[in-house]
Amino acid sequence: MEATEPLEPAGEPGKTTYPFAAWSPWVALAGAVVALVAGLVISLPFVLAESPGEGEELSLFVSVAIQICTGIGLIIVPIALASHYGGSFKTSLRRLGFVSFDVGRAAKWIGIGFLSYFAFAIAYGAVFGTPEQDDIAGDFGPIGIQILLIVFLAPFAEEICFRGMLFGGLRTKMPMWAAALGAGLFFGLLHYTTGPATVPVLVALGFIFAVVYEKTESIWPPIIMHVLNNAFAIAVLSAS
Repeated sequence: MEATEPLEPAGEPGKTTYPFAAWSPWVALAGAVVALVAGLVISLPFVLAESPGEGEELSLFVSVAIQICTGIGLIIVPIALASHYGGSFKTSLRRLGFVSFDVGRAAKWIGIGFLSYFAFAIAYGAVFGTPEQDDIAGDFGPIGIQILLIVFLAPFAEEICFRGMLFGGLRTKMPMWAAALGAGLFFGLLHYTTGPATVPVLVALGFIFAVVYEKTESIWPPIIMHVLNNAFAIAVLSAS
């Protein structure tokens, strides 16, 4: 169903069309860095309270707390940035892409996105071998907590930050492919610690999420796609 409600101005007088971001590429990049630092700062008290020795693993509680704090940082900084440009809270969320979307168009581009991602992953694996990635899901204990953090919190927080804020800001001055690649690089490098070999694949995935955002003009479709991707990953890990 197509959105019929008109958008409110998104930072510029009369600006009611995509891209909704009101900030420049440099502000978007700075915001992404600040969001990551904010998550680290918020989680620092939990790490210091436990003070694990060298070679010791963090407890389940602290691992979960760090993941939640990271998600909070990725959410509150983009919202704070979007709110800086004035207007209602609803207007701020719209600047991050929280608008209605056409279901048929979303389904089409999510499908195209997954086919493109699978094709790239297969080609990459054929040339370079299957990339190895650390199983961080096991750090979060029971499957219910894994689903909450990896299937729901991570996609929601990462899409707000890296597509709504970062790609949105880059897109105000850059063509789609360049903005999508920039946001994809940031997204892929963020996951470097889980396995360097997976970075190119995740860069491609981040690029595709940005294209889905562009084509649907709403942050909800890439969030949905990200949720489905992570749910599939959790299901595969649980079955193995």
